[in-house]
Amino acid sequence: MAVKVKTMYFCNNCGAESSKWVGKCPACGEWNTYVEEKVATKPAKTMTSFGSDEDGKKRVMPIKISEIKTENQPRIQLPSGELNRVLGGGLVPGSIILVGGEPGIGKSTLILQNVLRIRSRKVLYVSGEESQQQLKMRADRICEGNIDCECYIVCDTSLESIFTSINNFNPDLVVVDSIQTIASDALDSSAGSVGQVRECAAALLKYAKQSNTPVILIGHINKEGSIAGPKVLEHIVDAVLQFEGDRHYMYRILRGIKNRFGSTSEMGIYEMTHYGLREVTNPSEMLLSQKEDSLSGVAIGVTLEGVRPFLIEAQALVSTAAYGTAQRSVTGFDGKRMNMLLAVLEKRVGFKLAQKDVFLNIAGGLKVNDPALDLAVICSILSSNVDMPIKKGICMSGEVGLSGEIRQVTRIEQRIGEAEKLGFSTMIIPKNNLKGVNTSRLGIQLVEVSKVEEAFRYLFG
Repeated sequence: MAVKVKTMYFCNNCGAESSKWVGKCPACGEWNTYVEEKVATKPAKTMTSFGSDEDGKKRVMPIKISEIKTENQPRIQLPSGELNRVLGGGLVPGSIILVGGEPGIGKSTLILQNVLRIRSRKVLYVSGEESQQQLKMRADRICEGNIDCECYIVCDTSLESIFTSINNFNPDLVVVDSIQTIASDALDSSAGSVGQVRECAAALLKYAKQSNTPVILIGHINKEGSIAGPKVLEHIVDAVLQFEGDRHYMYRILRGIKNRFGSTSEMGIYEMTHYGLREVTNPSEMLLSQKEDSLSGVAIGVTLEGVRPFLIEAQALVSTAAYGTAQRSVTGFDGKRMNMLLAVLEKRVGFKLAQKDVFLNIAGGLKVNDPALDLAVICSILSSNVDMPIKKGICMSGEVGLSGEIRQVTRIEQRIGEAEKLGFSTMIIPKNNLKGVNTSRLGIQLVEVSKVEEAFRYLFG
C-alpha cells in the first residue's frame, strides 16, 4: 500500500500542529510562527491477535513495580568538576543531556574539551556544523597539541548514517553537535524543522535507553533565550543545561534548567581563555574587586546559588536627577525588588530618594535572585547617598521586609564559613538566625541586627 503524503503546519516555538496556517498560535500565543511541512502517513497495521502485531513482535507486558530489578550503576565522571556538579555528580548511563546557549558562547568548546580528556572510554563526536579539519584545529588549541584520547569524529547530518557509525563503532558516549542540523530521510522536511528535531531526538533517546549509552545533544536557542525547536525537545531529554554569559565578559555560567538525576539549583562558572574554558572553583575571585581603597556605594553580600555560597559586590550610584525625572537603572538584580527597597528606605528610614537617580549593578555580569542580597543592596545605595564608604572586611546577608525588618536567611552557617574563608573580619546577619549553629570555632565577628536602622547605625555611626 502506498504511503500517503499530507501537508501539516507546525509552530516553530512550541511545536503545536494545525491542518491549516494560522497567524497566531493558539497554544503559545506567538505570531507568524507556523511553517508548512509534508508529513508521510503510513497505513495502519492490522492486528492479528491481542498482544501482537502483524510482524509477530510481542508487546511489552506490564510488570509489578516491586518485581523490577535495579542496579546501582556508577555515574560517569567527566574531567570538569563544575560540569559534574551541575549534572548532579556525573553522567548517568543511558541518559540524554541537552546543552543550549547563544552562538559563540562556548557550548561546543565545553563539550569537546571534556571528551578530549576522557581516557578510558570511547567517544563518538558527531558534528553537523564543522568539518574534521576545523575540529582538529580546535582540539589542538585546547590540548596544546597533546591529544591522547579515544575520541572519534564523524561529520554527517543524516540520522541513518549516524546510526550506522554508532552500530559499527559501539561507543561509550555519543555527542551530537547540533541537534538542529540532523535530519532523517524518513521525513521530507528540512533539517531544523519541528518534525525533524522531534523525530531525531526521539530516535536518539530510544538508542540511549536501549543501549544504556549516554548521549549529549548541543542545541541552539532563539531570540527569547529558550531552546530553539519544539518544546517537546526539552520534555524528551533527561537534563537541560543552559550555558550563558555576556560575550563581552570572560566568564560563562552553566545552569541546570531541568535535571531528572539531580538538583536544578546548581551553577558552574567558567572563564573563557585562549586554550578553552577554565573552571572557576572559587567564584568570589571574579566577583570581588581587588582594590585597596574603600569607595562609597560598594557593599559585599553573601549569596547562595543552590548549595554553593559566594560573595558578590553590589555597586550603587545615587545622584541628583539632572532632567527632573528620576532614573532607575538595574543590572543583575530585579528592578521591581530594588524599587521596593527604595520605598522601604524612604518610608521606614526617612531617606528621600524620590528626586535622585539610582543606578545599581551586580559585579561580574551575574544575575542574582537570592533575597539575602537585599541588605547589601540597600547598604550600597545608602553608602552612595551619604558618600561614606563601608569599612573593608565587612560583609552582610539578610532579607529586607516591607516594614524595614531584617528577615532570616537559609544556610547561614555556610554563608558565614565562606566569608571567614575569604578573610572577612565582620559579618552582619539577621537576629536569631544562629539557632542551632556552633559559633565557638568561628574566627569572624557576627553582628546581629533586626532592623535596617541598626545596620546603618553600625556601618555609618
